[in-house]
Amino acid sequence: MKQLFFTNWHLIRWVRLAFALFLFAQAYITHEWLFITFGLFFLFQVIFNLGCGPNGCGNLNNKNY
Repeated sequence: MKQLFFTNWHLIRWVRLAFALFLFAQAYITHEWLFITFGLFFLFQVIFNLGCGPNGCGNLNNKNY
């Protein structure tokens, strides 16, 4: 789990983290608690490095069939 979280940080992952933190702050400031749900979605993507990365969306399996 540590290796998954501390490796392979790219621009999109940083942007997702910043956007998640922004949504959490907006939820607190405006009392629109639905923003927390969207913030958790992006935070989940950051923690587990899911979603489309800088090379686009694709399967990481490089085997040719």
